[in-house]
Amino acid sequence: MTNEITSARRHMLLATAATAGVLLAGCKSGKSGESARKPNEGEEVTPSEDLMREHGVLRRVMLIYDDAALRLETGGLDVDPGVLSQAAGIIKRFVEEYHEKLEEDYLFPRFEKSGLHKDLVAILRVQHAAGRRVTAQILSLSSGVRVVNPNDRKELAAALRRFNRMYEPHAAREDTVLFPSIHKIISGNEYDALGDEFEKKEDELFGEDGFESMVEKVAALERQVGLFDLNQFTPS
Repeated sequence: MTNEITSARRHMLLATAATAGVLLAGCKSGKSGESARKPNEGEEVTPSEDLMREHGVLRRVMLIYDDAALRLETGGLDVDPGVLSQAAGIIKRFVEEYHEKLEEDYLFPRFEKSGLHKDLVAILRVQHAAGRRVTAQILSLSSGVRVVNPNDRKELAAALRRFNRMYEPHAAREDTVLFPSIHKIISGNEYDALGDEFEKKEDELFGEDGFESMVEKVAALERQVGLFDLNQFTPS
């Protein structure tokens, strides 16, 4: 009887060890696969998220515009023409020639074809064209010589105000109406492909870390004009 019990226990221990071995092997296999994966692999940015975070860059430049306009209107405060021209250059290259081009090439035609938000898209197209005219004016007026001229200062401040006045509701309407509706007009597969296309365009124009590098450029300008510390905007 004792031998039978001992034998049964031996079989039980062997079976348990074998099961544990299989589970351990499975865990090791899974862990190995994880470690081989790149840290950010699978953390894809959706087309809507991509466009919205680019609006974040736009809004941070608009804060620089607001500060410059106030300085110009006050008269006695200095305005760094280098900072202003660099800020306008970011708007031209990153917002107008990249972000808005994505909208015009990949989103607007799809909405127009579907009939969804067709009137909104028509206005957005007109505002893109108007924004480019204002940016050209800001770039022209933000040279060192013109920034010290009283008449040019007044004209430049007005251009900065016009730009912000239009783009604040423009970006907000896209974020709350247009971008959330993309899923209604394209399939899931097409949506994923759109994200890949956006990423490809960004890499072509700005390098692999294009968005991050653009954010850092804006942050550097904020530091120069004293706008980087977020806490300064907290109401007392």
